[in-house]
Amino acid sequence: NIFTQQPSYFGDLDETLPTVLQVFNNILHKCGLQCEGASAEPQKLEEKVNVTPGNMPLQELKDIVLYLCDTCTTLWAFLDVFPLACQTFQKHDFCYRLASFYELAIPELESAIKKRHYEDTSVFADLWRRISHSRKKMIEAFHILINQVCLQPILE
Repeated sequence: NIFTQQPSYFGDLDETLPTVLQVFNNILHKCGLQCEGASAEPQKLEEKVNVTPGNMPLQELKDIVLYLCDTCTTLWAFLDVFPLACQTFQKHDFCYRLASFYELAIPELESAIKKRHYEDTSVFADLWRRISHSRKKMIEAFHILINQVCLQPILE
């Protein structure tokens, strides 16, 4: 494992996590949803949030769902192969931030996917499969975090 060979990579991971969290904030912003917690930024007065997952162009919805799917799968894969990173993730309140993102974004995206009218039903099937996969990987990543940060210390 590269982290045992080069312990300074933990510092790099620590510096990188705000960028990972910013990915979730960017998705919320593109969906017209308000960020919560330490990352919340005041909304600019002239900035009107008119775009929602339900009324955005189909290509934009697809892009967001693909981006989310890639992000969640990568996040889960990293934590699955290197659970020692969980301590660093938790220093950034990652569990809280992930849960807040999930609660705000997933119901909105699922609703938008279900309610939209598609010329090609395979597009609906693909979007639904990817949002479901994203949801599953977020939950699995959350389980890894909780297991490593909360449960394992109790068992040891």
